[in-house]
Amino acid sequence: MLKQRIITALLLLAILLPAIFYGAPEVFASVAVVLVAAGAWEWARLNQCGQPVSLLAAGLCAALCFSSWYAGLLYSPLKLLWVIAGSAWVVLGAWLLHGGVKAWSGVPRPLRLAGGVFALWVAWIAVAQARIVGINFLFSVLVLVWVADIFAYFAGRALGGRFFARKLAPSISPGKTWEGACGGMMGVVACAFLWRALDGSASLGAASLYTRLGDVNLAFMVLAVLFLATMSIVGDLVESLFKRSAGVKDSSGLLPGHGGVLDRVDALLPILPLAMMLSTL
Repeated sequence: MLKQRIITALLLLAILLPAIFYGAPEVFASVAVVLVAAGAWEWARLNQCGQPVSLLAAGLCAALCFSSWYAGLLYSPLKLLWVIAGSAWVVLGAWLLHGGVKAWSGVPRPLRLAGGVFALWVAWIAVAQARIVGINFLFSVLVLVWVADIFAYFAGRALGGRFFARKLAPSISPGKTWEGACGGMMGVVACAFLWRALDGSASLGAASLYTRLGDVNLAFMVLAVLFLATMSIVGDLVESLFKRSAGVKDSSGLLPGHGGVLDRVDALLPILPLAMMLSTL
């Protein structure tokens, strides 16, 4: 399993890193279309759809992305879209985590499919626009999620159960602890201050997310990254809820050793539009 994880991770890096660092951001946007289309295929399968419908969902998602690209949305200010998508993640995420599998099972399947495709489409526009803003900005958003996940893992392993008797969401993801969540939040705050300091002392291109937030004031930056770290946890838990509802461990087997595309990008789906919203409003 470990060997598979390493090989898959190296192959993904061999594709994604050259696409990100290529001079034209359209190359990365094209690679991202493939990923979100694969995510839409997985999403339909999680909702007990057959292969024809799953392929149709993937094609529809890709068509939405390319149509948006052709319409010039990648280079247009989309403040209203970020507000709508970000607000939807906050409200629906809270509702899903409160209602659990029972609440999700009561949502009609066509509405589930449409919601998933919409979330993936918005995430694609957000990540493509983040790359257009600059590599430094894009990585500052991606690293926030990775730092939150890594610090949460190690804090949870070292301190889980010592300060909080109850788990974070025992009915959805029994392994997650409040200690881990707090550790992840401390990690992203430290990352924000460090990255902002490096922005001021090195030539890293366009300003990072943290510098943009800190330019309002440092208290706003801290509150914003704590909010984003919280929403990364929400994205992770919501996808776990979807998998529990479908009775599966992974969203698919497309990425050997890692599960599926949705398993890798679940925390990014709410973060990307919210980061764009916070940096543009």
